[in-house]
Amino acid sequence: MGTRVEVLGWMGVASTSHWLSSQTALAMLERGGNAFDAAVAAGLVMQVVQPHLNGPAGDVAILVHDGASGTVASICGQGPAPAGLNIAAIRALGLDMIPGTGLLPAVVPGAFDAWMMLLLEKGTIDLAEALAPAILYATRGIPVDPRLHETLSAAVPVFAKYWPASGAAFLNPDGTAPAVGALFANPTLAATWTRLLREAQACSPDRDAQIEAARAIWSDGFIAGAIDSFCGSAHAMDISGAEHGAKLRGSDMSQWRASWEPVVSLPYAGGMVYKCGGWTQGPALLQALAMLPPDQMAAMEPAGAAFIHQVTEAVKLALADRDSHYGESPVLTPRERAVLMAQLLSPDYAAQRACLIGANASSEFRPGAVPGQDWRPDFASACLRQRDAGILAAYGGGEPTVRAMPESPAGGDMANEADALAYRVRAVGDTSCLSVADAQGNVVSATPSGGWLQSSPVIAELGFPLGTRAQMMWLEAASPSGLAPGTRPRTTLTPTLATRPDGRVTALGTPGGDQQEQWQAAFLIRHMVQGLSLQDAIDAPGFHTNQVINSFYPRGAIRDSLVVEDRLAPGVVEALRERGHKVTLAGPWAEGRLCALEARAGGTLRAAATCRGGQSLAIGR
Repeated sequence: MGTRVEVLGWMGVASTSHWLSSQTALAMLERGGNAFDAAVAAGLVMQVVQPHLNGPAGDVAILVHDGASGTVASICGQGPAPAGLNIAAIRALGLDMIPGTGLLPAVVPGAFDAWMMLLLEKGTIDLAEALAPAILYATRGIPVDPRLHETLSAAVPVFAKYWPASGAAFLNPDGTAPAVGALFANPTLAATWTRLLREAQACSPDRDAQIEAARAIWSDGFIAGAIDSFCGSAHAMDISGAEHGAKLRGSDMSQWRASWEPVVSLPYAGGMVYKCGGWTQGPALLQALAMLPPDQMAAMEPAGAAFIHQVTEAVKLALADRDSHYGESPVLTPRERAVLMAQLLSPDYAAQRACLIGANASSEFRPGAVPGQDWRPDFASACLRQRDAGILAAYGGGEPTVRAMPESPAGGDMANEADALAYRVRAVGDTSCLSVADAQGNVVSATPSGGWLQSSPVIAELGFPLGTRAQMMWLEAASPSGLAPGTRPRTTLTPTLATRPDGRVTALGTPGGDQQEQWQAAFLIRHMVQGLSLQDAIDAPGFHTNQVINSFYPRGAIRDSLVVEDRLAPGVVEALRERGHKVTLAGPWAEGRLCALEARAGGTLRAAATCRGGQSLAIGR
């Protein structure tokens, strides 16, 4: 029996990381919209109801299944590095790493144009309908949940001392965090969306023309103008302990649009699993699954030591390849990247890699050798960064939600190391996810993120901060994910779709940075191979390793790490330790914030959501 009821429907279902986003999606379906309409409206609402997890100037990766054609495609809502952001410019500031917060790591905001492109090309509702729920919640307010309250409480000293516009936007008038259950509104953001809608409607009465006008207003109109003005003059304290300005300009926004991108896929357990390409970490999930043959995994207990060990070791190898080979810097041409990805996903390569998985845990960083790509990140230095960070150990799991540290000082000079460390802890962010399906077999899985309230100071005129995705780029020209102007960061955003011969389409996603592929791999094996229901596969004890180079500042790693929920059967933890894993217990419900749904032939729809975090909701009719 799962922690929650697995929802059944025939008209539509949604599963997202916030209940108001799920309700918004269902409302759009009930009004006659399709899954694409519902996903857009839910995605815009997500920016209001989870401002600590994503924002209007953030990013999104989207996978879509078209019910009529049966095809799967992806949309890239990940903006590139601006023209003025390059390795020399960062090193000239005395930095050896791109900061994780502030203005310097800001890239072109990608989420809004991606949502608008999906609405234009796949949706049916108009711009006003799509924006109405987000404007309503930004105007009337949303109830503050414990995680949002914790984030805001931790941010109070930073906002008060360094980012006053953020305090004005997200804190009470007296500078305190809104209480749990209090209504939090963002009237400035509501005014921004309302003005955009008004200007778009003034351009034309035609639906498509209004959506195109909204895209132009974002990239070339008053929003781009406000961002350009702000970035051209503002300086802000960031995680390096110094003030820096932004390299992002309005011209960068003007030159970029969201795009349809090829998907990558892998046959697995009689079905096909689809991910976004190498501009994300998505192919790492496919690489891991390819090392975990269904016949082998079917014989294992879903939460047994053998299962956890095998998945963890496969994930280590797949993510080592991610860290060494994924990315879009000019070191490889587009054709060379395509050839490289084909090799990484080939059966022969998977078989070679699978042979490296032994009975005991490996503590080595072992990316595979591929022709023409010799660069490797310094794993030993990553382990030192993690060790030396001390209080920064929270970064080891990817993008953990900000939490207040009792021993952290409430203010003080950033020259003081204790203050600097406390600031860094408060600066961590997270991610959101959403999936929607309709009766016509249209399915969307999306991972919106970036532009968190704690990532960068709010632009007072607009009511939201910029994203900081450039922190994922290396200051090494030889790296496939090295910093270069106009190049997309290799993002952690990673939705998943899976199809099967009987017509089923499964969509899933999760917050969690570097943990996302790990949790999704365990879910897919438990569901597709071992036969667990959606809800039971989500509820099964979760786990992850930190023996990967973290995608987020300060890019640390923890050798031999294995973090597990403490609901495992007696003896499992001891068996894992005997295999060489350094096991940390995370509590009973801390690993894997998955949301999933399934559209089945004949119109039957199912959805499930995690109880972890307390805000996710599966809903349907």
